[in-house]
Amino acid sequence: MHRRLIVPSALAASLLLAIPASAADFAPGAPGIGDPYYPASGNGGYDVSHYDLRLKYQPTTDLLEGTATILATTKQNLSRFNLDLGLKVSEVLVNGRKAKFTASGDHELEVTPASPLEKNRAISVVVRYAGKPSELKIGGWTAWHRTPDGGVAAQEPDSAVWWFPSNDHPLDKATYDVSVSVPDGTQAISNGVLQSQSSRLGWTRFNWRSNKPQASYLATLAVGKFDITTDKTSKGLPVLNAYSRDLGDNAGAARASIERTAEVAEWLEEVFGPYPFNALGGYVPNVTSGYALETQTRPFYSPRQFSNGANVSVVVHELAHQWYGDSVSVDGWKDIWVNEGFARYSQWLWSEKEGEGTAQELADYVYAQHPADDAFWTVKPGDPGPDKQFDLAVYDRGALALQALRNEIGDEDFFAILKGWPAEHAYGNAKVSDFVKYAERISGKPLAGLFDTWLYQPSRPDAPAAAESRIARSQASASGTATPARPKSWQKIAATNTIHDHGHDHH
Repeated sequence: MHRRLIVPSALAASLLLAIPASAADFAPGAPGIGDPYYPASGNGGYDVSHYDLRLKYQPTTDLLEGTATILATTKQNLSRFNLDLGLKVSEVLVNGRKAKFTASGDHELEVTPASPLEKNRAISVVVRYAGKPSELKIGGWTAWHRTPDGGVAAQEPDSAVWWFPSNDHPLDKATYDVSVSVPDGTQAISNGVLQSQSSRLGWTRFNWRSNKPQASYLATLAVGKFDITTDKTSKGLPVLNAYSRDLGDNAGAARASIERTAEVAEWLEEVFGPYPFNALGGYVPNVTSGYALETQTRPFYSPRQFSNGANVSVVVHELAHQWYGDSVSVDGWKDIWVNEGFARYSQWLWSEKEGEGTAQELADYVYAQHPADDAFWTVKPGDPGPDKQFDLAVYDRGALALQALRNEIGDEDFFAILKGWPAEHAYGNAKVSDFVKYAERISGKPLAGLFDTWLYQPSRPDAPAAAESRIARSQASASGTATPARPKSWQKIAATNTIHDHGHDHH
């Protein structure tokens, strides 16, 4: 009889032992990765290592059919997790077993595996899906460009949700195999190296591999009819450029610019250190947009970038991103200056190299162009906000900050920083604050005040501050009463200002 006399605490303990871990310890992964600019971007609870995308695309109907295999590792005990995808899903398997799934929000795919997933477990997720990307609108816009002979995925800060399921934020980078079947006579362009192609029953399959970590927005797909040029750099790196066959009057200028890709990349190696990836190139599809994008190893260029003739400056900008933005990616989208300020400054350095105006002359000119009451100065490149993330000030004021840094610490330390930073953070992510600390460590100087002046104050640095950074060469130009001579390169650089006009509101 006395076996019934179990004290309450002992009873509670025995009941806890009887409860399976799945009921007590497992929870859904967060529906966002935690970026304050874009709360719905990315997901929590896992980390992707590789995407294997097997796609079929019909240009005449814009129908994309896909099977994505995602290799990942769980970062918590997961009862459920999300992927980002806007197209319609027909089946999901987790570790080979059918999983329940449902769509929610604009692009959330909620996946419930047959059994909960323990922390630090390697998992495979297979998603079968289909749809017409051009018909998918999120917030009224699409990242998918329809062209006369196909379609293109290239957009920032989001494009993956239009064509494959992912953890769609730069914090979760992965390697990629992209295999695309298209009708014979049509090509499929993606990142990295073309491993093989084969034809069967009227369809040609192109197999691409990007073997270094890559953010999801930097993955690209272009289907159409292209003229393709191939080459190798002096170090044996494969170069592949592609041009839509119907670029019209912009065709010559586009080729005259992008065929200099290898030359520009080899010069940038002198500035930023060894090129970080397995391929080089660029492509120009017949799209109506006006921007360019640093899609990894193979930047996207709108034909309008060349409407006034050849412009190597835009090639310099996008290739500079291979180091600053692609190899070293933002930790959060507020850190966009670590991408864009450096890519713009690389254009200034190219101008200096070409004898068309030094970086100092360009800095003086930019400062003088914007009087104190110009809204340009209200944008804080170090934290511009989602509405101003691609504002001109992030680029030009961002480059001014780098010239101020160069003047403060001298060329030797400055160029050591430009090379050392992408080496120290290769294939990873970093914040603006990380760069400030790195610059202080290399130079041995306190620099927080300088960066605060040029990146975070919502006002024009006054004459003494500008003069201290040697941005304005005289009190007259610092006060805005005189304008320095316009550098020769200015027109070409200014023509790339639409580089950041991604054609939609970034909410």
